[in-house]
Amino acid sequence: MKTRTKAEPTKAAQAGRAHRSPKRIVAVDLFCGAGGLAYGLKSAGLKVAAGVDLDPRCRFPIEQNCQAKFFERDVAEVSATDLRSWFGKADVRVLAGCAPCQPFSTYSQSRKSPDSRWELLQSFQRLALETLPEIVTMENVVGLATRTVWSEFVAALESVGYNVRWDEVACTDYGVPQKRKRLVLLASLLGPINLPDPTHREAPVTVRDAIAQLPPIAGGEAAGSDALHISSRLSATNMRRIRASRPGGTWRDWQPELRAECHRRETGATYPAVYGRMDWSKPSPTITTQFYGFGSGRFGHPEQDRALSIREAAILQSFPPDYRFVETTEDISFRGLGILIGNAVPPKLAQAIGKAIRAHVEGLELQPQ
Repeated sequence: MKTRTKAEPTKAAQAGRAHRSPKRIVAVDLFCGAGGLAYGLKSAGLKVAAGVDLDPRCRFPIEQNCQAKFFERDVAEVSATDLRSWFGKADVRVLAGCAPCQPFSTYSQSRKSPDSRWELLQSFQRLALETLPEIVTMENVVGLATRTVWSEFVAALESVGYNVRWDEVACTDYGVPQKRKRLVLLASLLGPINLPDPTHREAPVTVRDAIAQLPPIAGGEAAGSDALHISSRLSATNMRRIRASRPGGTWRDWQPELRAECHRRETGATYPAVYGRMDWSKPSPTITTQFYGFGSGRFGHPEQDRALSIREAAILQSFPPDYRFVETTEDISFRGLGILIGNAVPPKLAQAIGKAIRAHVEGLELQPQ
């Protein structure tokens, strides 16, 4: 990825800036989910006007944490008129989103087959071309970059004058305590734009940094101070397995009788990254939608005999410890919150993207008229 060196603003440009009002940057988040992208953009100083998603469970978190209006809509049915009304009188409009990534994910068993969800990226493209927001940003799984639908998306933006930058980034480089790689795109009609510079490449945030301060709980138990700091109950067999596990180890460390039947077969011997404990001294593995299951990945707590709690997984996704996902304790569902949290854009990555957008806009404000 090529970058462009910015010239230092002249004194005349700096003086001229004092006579201009700061640009009002407003974002609309398509496929908003639990609000990870919206919250990160808001944390960077952008106004998030609206979030759009088909899942009604997204209403509470995005409205409570991001102060954005939620629209329970199919993005394919959103019109240019809708977008224009949501942007209002913004000086700089940011169309943001993360189209559902299952068709492109390495976790998808059907990723080589056509999928109707691929059309959602094309819906995002349609809205971008019909409304021409000043800035477009897209975040997704890295596998998408190898697909024709992605190259067509980039080409379509460039064909109408967008300056496009995209690359694969490591979330650990931006303070996310998790080994997760994502595809990030920034495109601007205002001029060349740069992807965010890494902030934590030399000192990534570890599991210990992120969750060691949370109170200890047992499997199936919740902390009194936080109803979301709750973990799923382990079976007797899985309790024996986790007690035989060491941080960073695998099921290969166990006695043979503890191993699952599938792992005793030759075809299962190459899948060691399940039934494992996390390592305090490293970032966590990728938080998936099934983080609450000890057997679904390396989701065992480094010391306590249980899988991750809902709150721990959210923090490892870089949501703040007080982020509200549900209105009442009756709304707590491991499966439902697993989907919202596991599919979320890490807010710290989104914040870095938001800061890059602000730096781009503010850099243009320094230019002489």
